[in-house]
Amino acid sequence: MERCPAPAGRPRFDIADIVRRHRPELQAEGTLTLAQRRVLSAIALCRTAALGGHVDVCGACGYEHPAYNSCRNRHCPKCQALRQERWISARSERLLPVRHFHAVFTLPSELRRLARYAPREVFGALFEAASQTLLELGDTHLGARLGITMVLHTWTRDLRFHPHVHALVTAGGLTAGGSAWRATGRKFLFPVKVMGALLRGKMMAALRELHARGRFAGFDDFDDPEAFDHLMRKLAWHDWVVYAKKPFKRVDHVLQYLGRYTHRVGIANSRILDVKSDAVTFRTKHGQSVTLAPVEFLRRFVQHVLPDGFHKIRHYGLYAGAAGEALKRARDLFAPPPAPPLDAIADEPYSWVVELRELTGRDIRSCPHCGGVMEPHPVEAPRSRAPPTIGADG
Repeated sequence: MERCPAPAGRPRFDIADIVRRHRPELQAEGTLTLAQRRVLSAIALCRTAALGGHVDVCGACGYEHPAYNSCRNRHCPKCQALRQERWISARSERLLPVRHFHAVFTLPSELRRLARYAPREVFGALFEAASQTLLELGDTHLGARLGITMVLHTWTRDLRFHPHVHALVTAGGLTAGGSAWRATGRKFLFPVKVMGALLRGKMMAALRELHARGRFAGFDDFDDPEAFDHLMRKLAWHDWVVYAKKPFKRVDHVLQYLGRYTHRVGIANSRILDVKSDAVTFRTKHGQSVTLAPVEFLRRFVQHVLPDGFHKIRHYGLYAGAAGEALKRARDLFAPPPAPPLDAIADEPYSWVVELRELTGRDIRSCPHCGGVMEPHPVEAPRSRAPPTIGADG
């Protein structure tokens, strides 16, 4: 069976190869959680014969190649493109035709160790504190209800642990009676110092409640009975960083921009410049790069694995799932959106292949040799073994 050549633009290096070769060294350290082990297993098997698949055959020239199944894990760098486009398509139906600000709420460095120990609690508190900061300011400064979508990221470009939440916020909101839209200023959302102070107060209150409920029990830093109170005093004097960019003018720009954040993982294969037995080199920012030992590379990568079932994309205010009626009233205040174009392939059986073409313009059925149509062959590609139970992990 002839193998399909890599399409133009396919990355030369794959994180899966690093996982398969160096995971045993990392696992020997005994620090991997169950969720991290599952993610590494999924990435190692993604689009290999271990997960099965089929053979695509070109009806024009006879060219064929195996097409293996993906792992569908949300942390896998090869499994996000279609999910991202589906998400963008779904959100476009709810996004209001107004300007949107992009704000970033960053967790102070003093809380990173605690976040590693109790990520579900700390990240959940960050979501709640940041969203309530925006909603409260919308109410007090505008007398209006904002629409908010938030996405959690935990990494820097060199894969260090740096938890922060990206927030897409409507530049205005629906008034209390639901009869009018009240816009913010055109240049800024709310004063960043005010947002930072509110975020600090709400986050500290949430941490105190979690500590009182025993949710941080077992955390070594709190073995000293006074350690938690010392941390709180330190946080009280800390300037909490909130950053807000100028608003986007067009909704399609908002969607494309946010889409780049929603399904991004810590690092994409395209950023890897070189892989050797003792070094992994990848791009960071401004044309720079960093080189790490393979085990250190994997160690940094797995620290961004989220707890099972944790939602890293959340919606608040007018964009919350329960705000259907309020969102409809807000939408009615604006001109109706243009009718969608007629489906030119309505008679074609719908599938993920067709969906991918509609959303991205990429037709994976096109033969790389002659441009003919590749069709799945009924004979399955060989399996090296039955796929393990690894789950999609969110």
